[in-house]
Amino acid sequence: MQPSDSSPEMVDLFTTYTAAPDSIGKMLSRVKYRSLLDDPLIVATAADIAFYPGKGLPPTVEGFRMSVRGFKELAGVSHVGPAVASLVSIRDHTGDDSWRPQAERLIASTEKARAANSPELWRDVVSVEAFRGRETKIAAMYDYACAVTSRYLRRALDEDGYLCAETLRSDLLNRDAGGHGAGLVNEMMVATFFLTGLDTSFRLIRWFRTQRIDWSRAMVVVAGKQGRPTAGVTWSTSSVAAMILGASEYRLPLARMYMAPHAPVFATPKGGDLSEVLALEEPLRTLWASMRGIQELGEIMFSGYPRYAPEGLTFPDVSDPRVTEVGEMPVINDPDDLYAMVTRLRVVLEDARQLLSGCVVDYAVAQLVKQDNDPAAVVVPGLDNVSYPVLE
Repeated sequence: MQPSDSSPEMVDLFTTYTAAPDSIGKMLSRVKYRSLLDDPLIVATAADIAFYPGKGLPPTVEGFRMSVRGFKELAGVSHVGPAVASLVSIRDHTGDDSWRPQAERLIASTEKARAANSPELWRDVVSVEAFRGRETKIAAMYDYACAVTSRYLRRALDEDGYLCAETLRSDLLNRDAGGHGAGLVNEMMVATFFLTGLDTSFRLIRWFRTQRIDWSRAMVVVAGKQGRPTAGVTWSTSSVAAMILGASEYRLPLARMYMAPHAPVFATPKGGDLSEVLALEEPLRTLWASMRGIQELGEIMFSGYPRYAPEGLTFPDVSDPRVTEVGEMPVINDPDDLYAMVTRLRVVLEDARQLLSGCVVDYAVAQLVKQDNDPAAVVVPGLDNVSYPVLE
């Protein structure tokens, strides 16, 4: 029975175009979907990328986060900076010693990880192809980061008042605005994020090349939640989008990539089982086709008016000393531009739109493209241009 506060005739007009399975809008989506069945579809979740070649061919999947070699090992050590900063904030908020058990726990974890670390582990166990030839440097960086974190926290436990933002920056992180300090953890964080981006981008570029994708026809969907709940929902704030654009060697038109945080996603396939990936091809193709079908109405209805054209991603330049605030990630001018890279570390913490792991991914993939996908030819900032001391 129709509610008394609405008009059945007017509701019928509403559902004729939309909000009904047999509506005109749904028909347009189905027609557009059928016209695109032969086109390649690329779907990125928070952990994997699926490539659907089209023409009824089966998909393939490439992992890029939790399931790949080296990711958790690098992520663990990259987190020591914010972990210690969190202890500083806890102490500032509580004014008591509730931070101490967590400091002792972090010391124990870093010392165990340091004992396990070695060039042989990185070369023979972690064994990431993109890191080949850098295993000794990575081990030295990892050893230093664990040692300096443990040293800082032990002093904080022994000296009342030592644990604070000032000593965190000067004795652990280093390179404040004046370039003063004794620590190198900022450089380490930049290096670990870059290495993760280097590995993923290297594998994606190589994988995409083997697929011989016609990027002018590619349909790309970045699906589901990416990192924290508020992050990665625009082209400029998604490291996944940046990786795909770079891995296409910048041939993918930006307008063919849709950020779809509410789209359905597949779990990382286990044991080669792609059934869930296969099941999502139709709904994800339909999603892309529906968006494109609506967009194409613009030319049909409003030809002669200015059309929408997505702008390329632009970045502020913090090499200008007058720049004290940024609304987007700053441009990185070269591998020695630590000021810009550390500014990015700050931005990904303060800008809730950003993915925490994405601070230098776009720069990593851009350098790989310039070097024809040769990781050995790329300078890894914070690693290749830094000598980490051996600490007791």
